[in-house]
Amino acid sequence: MALNVGTRLGHYDVTSLIGEGGIGRVWQATDTQLNRQVALKILPDAFADDPDRLARFRREAQILASLNHPNIAQIHGIEEAEGTRTLVLKLVEGPTLADRIAQDPIPKASSLRHQPLTSDPELRPSANNNLFIFALPK
Repeated sequence: MALNVGTRLGHYDVTSLIGEGGIGRVWQATDTQLNRQVALKILPDAFADDPDRLARFRREAQILASLNHPNIAQIHGIEEAEGTRTLVLKLVEGPTLADRIAQDPIPKASSLRHQPLTSDPELRPSANNNLFIFALPK
């Protein structure tokens, strides 16, 4: 199923495209049952029948479900609606690392080096567009 702004997928109303990566697009949507904003990561139709891509998609969901950290978006679930497989994630708003770098260089003292938590390529940063800047406690 091709998604567009205004599409209804199950009980989610798609409101905007957030980004695109190697395994799918991420959309902002309204969860109409719980009245909250979420991020929907959609497995493209082209990969829906590919056992390897489907296994990677499921593995990503399982890895996200096993992680608990304030700087990692929580997964609310994995769903299928109208033949479309979806990861339902907490919506994290704010500038991406790419946005922040575009403003001006980040001072060395306040920068953090990215250390992958996993060797799974689906959870690694893609062009700095899935890393968000969070205020660190003092």
